[in-house]
Amino acid sequence: MRLYALILLAAALAAADDVLLNASYDPTRELYKAVNAAFAAHWQKTTGRTVEVKQSHGGSGKQARSVIEGLEADVVTLAIGLDVDEIAKSGRLAADWAKRLPDNSSPYTSTIVFLVRAGNPKGIKDWSDLGRADVAPLIANPKTSGAARLAYLAAWAAAERADHAGAEAWMAGWLKRVPTFDPGARGATTTFVRRQIGDVLLTWENEAHLAVAESKGATQVVVPSRSILAEPPVAWIDAVVQKRGTAAVAKAYLEFLASEPAQEIAAKHLYRPRLTAVAERHKADFPAVELFTVDAVFGGWAKAQAAHFADGASFDRLTTSK
Repeated sequence: MRLYALILLAAALAAADDVLLNASYDPTRELYKAVNAAFAAHWQKTTGRTVEVKQSHGGSGKQARSVIEGLEADVVTLAIGLDVDEIAKSGRLAADWAKRLPDNSSPYTSTIVFLVRAGNPKGIKDWSDLGRADVAPLIANPKTSGAARLAYLAAWAAAERADHAGAEAWMAGWLKRVPTFDPGARGATTTFVRRQIGDVLLTWENEAHLAVAESKGATQVVVPSRSILAEPPVAWIDAVVQKRGTAAVAKAYLEFLASEPAQEIAAKHLYRPRLTAVAERHKADFPAVELFTVDAVFGGWAKAQAAHFADGASFDRLTTSK
């Protein structure tokens, strides 16, 4: 009994002063593992308090639904603004959440690239190659994955640019050759790299480079001529931080993401930093690519969601016979 009491005492003494839960999208595990350690050191230095940041990961849309349904995440760091807007509609955070932090509460950016087999045996270079009968594209499920929604819209934009009238038929053609729709980007990477399914994976830039490193050169990255600008947003969840008394540390955590140390961590994990000085230092790591926004091409996320990802919208129509 005495030993048990000592173990409980040690555990109590080791407990952090502050604890946060960050509900994040699928491929950010490595990023936030490094960010959380850096923030813990920063928080202790500036306040004298210890902090532990716990993580929850999954498809961005699925994570948003979990928070709406009661997951007590102090902060969310999701793939697209639409998912945070859905949480706001539930009343769990302020509708003007995007204005509470710089850059519309998006501390870094990214884009969608192609991951192919080493040597690029199918010669995949751009979006048009998805339409070839000999190519099996792989994409996560746009109903649950932010990366998949971005990739789907990037492909649609490329199709409309080439042949506006034929865009829907072209999308239907390659979507019918997608072997499986994983719920999240990380699951799709596992399917492509470990299960060797598909010829080209449409995924986050950072996720593609991580896959190349972990596959030890069995895959390679192909950057299309034009792609979509991804601006993953962050927000603290008012209902949770007020209940748990974590508002100050949650806000400080998200503000830390814009700091130079955190921006360096983002760059090293192949997320495009917002901070100019850091971006300049890592310029060689990020190939130049023409980027378009969801607002410019699709009229914003609300319209894109209604047209393409809502129940009965284009994704459902084009995949019902799969």
